[in-house]
Amino acid sequence: MKDNMKDKKVLIVGMGKSGIAAAQALLYLGAKVYVQDSKPASDIEPQLVNFLAGRDVTCYFGEVPACLDEIDMMVLSPGVPPELNFVQEAVAKGVEVIGELEIAYRVGNGNYVAITGTNGKTTTTTLVGEIFKNAKRKTYVVGNIGVAVISMAVNAEPDSWLITETSSFQLETTKYFKPKISAILNLTPDHLNRHHTMENYGAAKAKVFQNQDKDGYYIANYDDPGSFELSKQCKTAKVVPFSIKKKLSYGAFVEGGRIVILNDDGKKITLCRADELKIPGNHNLENALAAAAISYFAGIEPAVISDTLKSFGGVEHRLEYCGQVDGVKFVNDSKGTNPDASMKAIDAMKENIILIAGGYDKGSDFTDFIKSFHGRVKHMVLLGKTAPKIKEQAEAAGFTHITMAKNMEECVTAAFKLAEPGDTVLLSPACASWDMYTCFEQRGEHFKHCVHGLEK
Repeated sequence: MKDNMKDKKVLIVGMGKSGIAAAQALLYLGAKVYVQDSKPASDIEPQLVNFLAGRDVTCYFGEVPACLDEIDMMVLSPGVPPELNFVQEAVAKGVEVIGELEIAYRVGNGNYVAITGTNGKTTTTTLVGEIFKNAKRKTYVVGNIGVAVISMAVNAEPDSWLITETSSFQLETTKYFKPKISAILNLTPDHLNRHHTMENYGAAKAKVFQNQDKDGYYIANYDDPGSFELSKQCKTAKVVPFSIKKKLSYGAFVEGGRIVILNDDGKKITLCRADELKIPGNHNLENALAAAAISYFAGIEPAVISDTLKSFGGVEHRLEYCGQVDGVKFVNDSKGTNPDASMKAIDAMKENIILIAGGYDKGSDFTDFIKSFHGRVKHMVLLGKTAPKIKEQAEAAGFTHITMAKNMEECVTAAFKLAEPGDTVLLSPACASWDMYTCFEQRGEHFKHCVHGLEK
């Protein structure tokens, strides 16, 4: 263990997965824990309330915490904006305010691989995790992918690897977090309702490599101008570029239809053919290159990387094939929570798409998203808070084949009626799920349930 948390007074803000895990870990480490959540006690899981009460935890549910003068540290859950008044008041009082990722790094063991970017994080993190597991390394796949980092870090051994999906929300509250290997996959507009500007969003992502030293590696997308520009800020770690468009003098790229790595010694290592990947689309080829570079520069044997690249079947809710009804295919891309992610899904499906989109508005512009429809999307079915906004922007761009729906059941039914044999009904919302669902996974599961209902 690094930091000694015994008898430290810590306020944890937000009782989602990471907040609950932080509370459990810090209690285990002997800290005096306080918790706060904007929801009233009546909306908190009774089992959690009983757990906290049985461990003498002071709870502020549905109210501003009254303990700011007595705490040593505040740990914010990723969904909690640092701009909240009581958070800023704590900062003014000299309280250290960090996030769950940072506290996990401080109290736990293990080596970190930190993967961020607007899109592709979950697929790349999962793929890297599979490569490390196949290399027989002690591996934990954690972070924004659904497993709180601290829940694994406190019990990790020094030679363990924590393959960590990191969001901008998690990174903006880091201070000393230092991964062995970091990666920014891409950078396109997202979460602007939280970060307000692309500059702020990029700055949060860039914190993934800010503490790395000369022994670290930073994996950067040469083809993505927004994220590759950030590599200029990486002053110490070795920058390893990857590209699907250009033959590089160093890094990971595609040459002659094959995925190759050119290493520090100028030696070229061929891994596999690009067409041997099971995951479709150029964006997944990028993800595979990033995963290959991460794994190779972590010291994993090329044969293990190659075998895993060829066997990896993708992740749930990301271009997930859900079956076929009367010749119509159904694909669940609920993980498409911003326009750029959904554009990549549309590109991967190619054409004859009935698209289901819409959801919570994160301040996105949908102009480029709609431009990507040309020759691919036949009809769009919309739901959620952004439905009127997307419809307005689509019609302004000349796309008028639009149906409005109240819920997922209506969306799936309408899309199926509009589809012809050979078409694909694609759920790729280009929006978050929070207006109608607790998470994109729940939205994807509901879509699959509705599709299976058609088969009866």
